[in-house]
Amino acid sequence: MKNILITGGTGFIGSHICLVLLNKGYEITIVDSLINSSPVVIERLKEFCKSGEKNVNRINFEKGDLRNQDFLSSLFETYYKKGLKFDAVLHLAGLKSVKESTQEPLKYWDYNLIGTINLLKIMGEYRCTNLVFSSSATIYGSKKDNTLIDEYSLINPINAYGYTKATIERILEDLSKTKNQKWRIASLRYFNPVGAHYSGRIGENPLDNPNNILPIITKVAAGLIDELKIFGNDWDTPDGTGIRDYIHVMDLAEGHLISLEKILNNEFKFIKLNLGTAKGTSVLELIKTFEKVNKVKVPYRYCLRRDGDVAYSVADNSLAKSILNWIPKRDLEEMCRDSWNWYKNNPKGF
Repeated sequence: MKNILITGGTGFIGSHICLVLLNKGYEITIVDSLINSSPVVIERLKEFCKSGEKNVNRINFEKGDLRNQDFLSSLFETYYKKGLKFDAVLHLAGLKSVKESTQEPLKYWDYNLIGTINLLKIMGEYRCTNLVFSSSATIYGSKKDNTLIDEYSLINPINAYGYTKATIERILEDLSKTKNQKWRIASLRYFNPVGAHYSGRIGENPLDNPNNILPIITKVAAGLIDELKIFGNDWDTPDGTGIRDYIHVMDLAEGHLISLEKILNNEFKFIKLNLGTAKGTSVLELIKTFEKVNKVKVPYRYCLRRDGDVAYSVADNSLAKSILNWIPKRDLEEMCRDSWNWYKNNPKGF
């Protein structure tokens, strides 16, 4: 049984990836600082194991910050001595608010870059050179035309968050070319993950004010927030609101599983892949779909554009389909339904 280290594993995306890996029979070790997530995730994951008559002891959790080199050294050494050497790392830990990154860039470089460099160093020391990295479509920046973004599009971030992801990708590419270590790396560029597990037991649970659109929409629909702020109605799009590629978090998680298994099978050294649906949805279309599917109202008003935003960001996912034999299965209605189901079952979060 392979032991997979998942950094940021109690977060929104990380928790769903953990579930997919557990269902496939992997042992997982989660590392998280819990600055924006809850340890209750661990208990929820164990519930799934119990319900499926799987061994709950296959879930390990260590609280810690990747910027702490002593913590990382102790972690790898302890598990190595227990005979639980990590076979691969799924690295999702980091800060992810575009808006905050424009206000506090040093904080983002510290958490995202320093934490990753520390992790890569200790991985190299312990000859754990299989890595799936959580990258982002923000590395592409803005395009002049509304065409699909493929992996060869210009890397041109317009905010500090995007720059940290692009810089880490550069480091990973350099690592993949070293001759003394056989690194195998997949960098997965997320577009806009939304939704939740259909059970309503795990989902997006930001401890601070939510930055992603679906958690805000659910709070507006529930009457906890008066209205949704739409940042700009003068974008160069059919209805003037920004267009994004929303992907169900379970489709995203399944893409990680397939990438991991291809790395473990030595199928490539370094690959950069978009994970999206290739379908663009405007903010207004998202609101209307959410209202229709869940039979609720989502009041909104227009505001000025935010720094760091772009008009159009939709993936060309043909490379991921070809290399991974992966196809996103869940549509926008399912994303909206699962998001609302998660909220209704957990109105106060975990």
